[in-house]
Amino acid sequence: MTTETVKGFKEFTGEEALKRERIKDILIKNFKLFGFQPAENPLIEYEDFVRGENSNDEAVSEIFKLSDRGERKLALRYELTFQLKRIMQNKKLPYKRYEIGPVFRDEPTTGNRFRQFTQCDIDIISSSVKEEAEILALAAKNLEELGINSIIYVNNRKLMNEILEEAGVKPSQIAEVIREIDKMDKLSETEVKDNLKKYKAEKLIDIFKKPEKFFAKYPAYQEIIELKKACDYYDINVTFLPTLARGLSYYNSSVFEIKTKEMKESICGGGSYMFNNIQSTGISFGLERLSTLSKLDLEQDSYLIISIGQDKEAIKIAEKMRKKNLSCTIMYGKISKALDYANSYNINKVIFLGEDEVKKGKLKIRDMKTGKEIFSDVDKLVK
Repeated sequence: MTTETVKGFKEFTGEEALKRERIKDILIKNFKLFGFQPAENPLIEYEDFVRGENSNDEAVSEIFKLSDRGERKLALRYELTFQLKRIMQNKKLPYKRYEIGPVFRDEPTTGNRFRQFTQCDIDIISSSVKEEAEILALAAKNLEELGINSIIYVNNRKLMNEILEEAGVKPSQIAEVIREIDKMDKLSETEVKDNLKKYKAEKLIDIFKKPEKFFAKYPAYQEIIELKKACDYYDINVTFLPTLARGLSYYNSSVFEIKTKEMKESICGGGSYMFNNIQSTGISFGLERLSTLSKLDLEQDSYLIISIGQDKEAIKIAEKMRKKNLSCTIMYGKISKALDYANSYNINKVIFLGEDEVKKGKLKIRDMKTGKEIFSDVDKLVK
């Protein structure tokens, strides 16, 4: 029996797990500040619901398929957005939801691409350009708090359709051509051009390389102008990227992608779509990539109480500290073993509690980084 993790699946412990938890705390705090409500959905759904109308999308083609004892065709969810088709029903609009949870894709793995990863999603059911700007403002706020320098790229699927139609791309091939164009940040220009030749659409590369003012002639570019104006109200800058398409075909208007110079892959992405005849918008953060990039200071006071024959008093002190939200652990007996434990788990303060300390009402506290020791009473410590 092997106990190794399956390729593309990771486990997190220690500081890495703590960092992920801290990031989620920051995201949830900001999601709530903007009025989003939590939701939780199943990991497993019926396969036809997972596939939806987007069976040809790369992400959908990479779903993990399975079946139960009733031989029903099931699948692991590949993202969190499609499940909104169900939970949005009978909700007062606009419905603003956030969800954090694992998703699964049976795809090749790379340094920053896994088969199980955690998405942190926000969506607004019933939206306009104003809500798109709010989504981007919230994304920018999160990344700033995490210490991640980023660039927000925007485009519009309507605009892309207008460009393709003018260039003579057949309506039946538009979805395939958009998927090829969306690979511009992953493949070389020559490779993308070669892929477009089978659709006789290679000239599109030259069109998309033109300056932004060129695209003002298309009616849908007006939505880019409106989005930029709405983003200005939040004091956030967005950059127009005409080749940005996003890989999912349900997007029907604005699309977003946020990148950083420190990583080839995008940090988060999203866009606007229509579910159940209601225009909506959303964006998704990848927790693994946020954890790789964030500059969070994880240092926080934590205490180890070493009870030297003073177990009852040690528990009383620990309870007082916990009521004041001070993290503490109790160990009983051997001092050397307890100190080794503190070093192993980066506990930065150790309290020695023996008979003398109890009699005097003073705690002996050692700073594990500096080795400096001080004496303090319990009340002063918890304040």
